[in-house]
Amino acid sequence: MEKLQKGDKKLLNAWAFFDWANSVYTLTIASSIFPLFYGFIYPNKEELISVFNLKPTVLVSAVTAFTFLVVAFLSPLLSGIADYVGNKKVFMKLFCYIGGIGCIGLFWFSKEYIHLSMLFYFMGLIGYWGSLVFYNSYLPDIAFPEQQDKISAKGFSLGYIGSVILLVINLAMVMSVAGEAAIDMMRYSFITVGLWWIIFSQYTFYILPKGVSTGHKVTKAVIFNGFRELKLVWQELKQNKRLKRYLNAFFVFSMAVQTIMLMAVYFGEKEISWADSDEKTMGLIASILVIQVVAILGAFLTSRASAKFGNIKTLIVINIFWMFLCFYAYFMVTPFQFYIAAGLVGFVMGGVQALARSTYSKFLPETEDTTSYFSFYDVAEKIGIVIGMTIFAIVDQISTMRNAILFLFIFFLMGIILLFRVPKEVVSE
Repeated sequence: MEKLQKGDKKLLNAWAFFDWANSVYTLTIASSIFPLFYGFIYPNKEELISVFNLKPTVLVSAVTAFTFLVVAFLSPLLSGIADYVGNKKVFMKLFCYIGGIGCIGLFWFSKEYIHLSMLFYFMGLIGYWGSLVFYNSYLPDIAFPEQQDKISAKGFSLGYIGSVILLVINLAMVMSVAGEAAIDMMRYSFITVGLWWIIFSQYTFYILPKGVSTGHKVTKAVIFNGFRELKLVWQELKQNKRLKRYLNAFFVFSMAVQTIMLMAVYFGEKEISWADSDEKTMGLIASILVIQVVAILGAFLTSRASAKFGNIKTLIVINIFWMFLCFYAYFMVTPFQFYIAAGLVGFVMGGVQALARSTYSKFLPETEDTTSYFSFYDVAEKIGIVIGMTIFAIVDQISTMRNAILFLFIFFLMGIILLFRVPKEVVSE
């Protein structure tokens, strides 16, 4: 097909459509059906898994932290190769297929084969986050600065809509039966996620360009080129006070946001006083649906607010909101209180992700090497998540999940302070 020009509506929509494809992972696997399924497999929150001598929730936190550590290491390697060869789409595809296969593999999740089971969980997680470094790096390539906030928010909105559609289907599957049969339906839902992700990604892969072709081939000399590029980006960041200070703030508040989003349903499954398993199943999935629906509105309003008040001011307000949520979560006990929290989380969840991504894109200097800059962004995010999840797991293991959630308040407070230090204009050092 003919090459579409930067800013072309068809190109922008194809990019945003990848959110429709991959967001089903974050909703069904990361946020709803799998945490429920995992809770049925390990009903006792104080049980120690003999193989690892960890609480079930701590094991998930540990595997998640390890996955992000791997992604943080792989991203610069692969982005360096992608930038040198000029074909970032092939790596985006690779991670997509690894993730989709990992989701399908969760069908066979069991206590007896916990090592293999957690490997499939690892594959889904690394597939999703690994593909995002290349997906995000396309944004300044395909959209002009004035288009980026809007198309970034549209991507998240499409993701919420698509994932809600599949979750409703999965919910109907689970609720159509009872007992062990419901658990089997959860297993089938994992297969639907993998297939949805792989199939709907094909449109994005068909439309997006390969990248900026250089005609080079991969050699041993370019394997570690990504790390060299990260070093160069870091050197350039030292000369750009606005971008450097924004990244410092993003690093801190993102680790708290992502940790909460990754562990929220595990918290609700273990810490909320549900009447019975049916109420818990319906309640947790209903709360996730509330989050997704409200998040569409939140992403839209955040985009409007950033246009009127500026990105940094809007991010400060959102972080204050998150800080309040940490306190609220510590005290909530009843399902009704959990539903309120779900609505509040949804309101700021999509907004903070879309705005954080587009703000970074706006602050970038003039460059064609967007992959390296977004690789740096993603590495910072992943290392932050590793730190956040590790702290959460340690506090959970020695204390409770409530204390772990409350502890994240500190990161939002630090993020707010650091955002206040971001200059309004580009300042060289």
